[in-house]
Amino acid sequence: MKKRIITISRTYGSGGRQVAKAIAAELGIHYYDKELINMASLKHGVNVSLLKKVDEKPETGRFKKYSDSEVSSPSSRDYLSKDNLYKMTRGVIEDIADKDESAVILGRCAHHILKDRKEVVRVVIYADHETLVKNAMHYDQISQEEALRRIDKINKERDSYNRYYTGSSWLDASQYDICLNTSKLTMKQCTQIIKEYIRIMDMEAGE
Repeated sequence: MKKRIITISRTYGSGGRQVAKAIAAELGIHYYDKELINMASLKHGVNVSLLKKVDEKPETGRFKKYSDSEVSSPSSRDYLSKDNLYKMTRGVIEDIADKDESAVILGRCAHHILKDRKEVVRVVIYADHETLVKNAMHYDQISQEEALRRIDKINKERDSYNRYYTGSSWLDASQYDICLNTSKLTMKQCTQIIKEYIRIMDMEAGE
């Protein structure tokens, strides 16, 4: 397999994190999720708790388009602003993509940040409401009532976050190469589809 960066976007309860971990394990490549926040913290010397507060959390206001990913200097008044903290995480995602190795990156607008790179495979994992509830109860060991609350809250937060930083819903199919419905597909089938897509793309590229 040639170098591939697989971005996985997901609705809470769809099993997207589990699919991301599984495809990374099957391909023997690194999986990035919450450690992106730790990496941004170390790179910029910012308390990790500040980055966690804005990690995929809702934003208000108009779509924020960035012409570059430059992080403001520590002397800047907006160094600890939400937008600058986002840029820190964005920079780490770009650093990972710049490496000469494949990786799986979960969420955090990676599908948008890396959209112009040919080696990127953008995947979105979703499911119907019944499946979201069932999976949330199973994976997080919570009650049905709590699952319903988290599904509503977390998916609204992710949509708000993505709309602010990308200008569109993170469930807009046109942003992705592969859309997988885990109401109809098992985790194994999802990983098989992703691997087959990569195999076909590598054949087309003469690999």
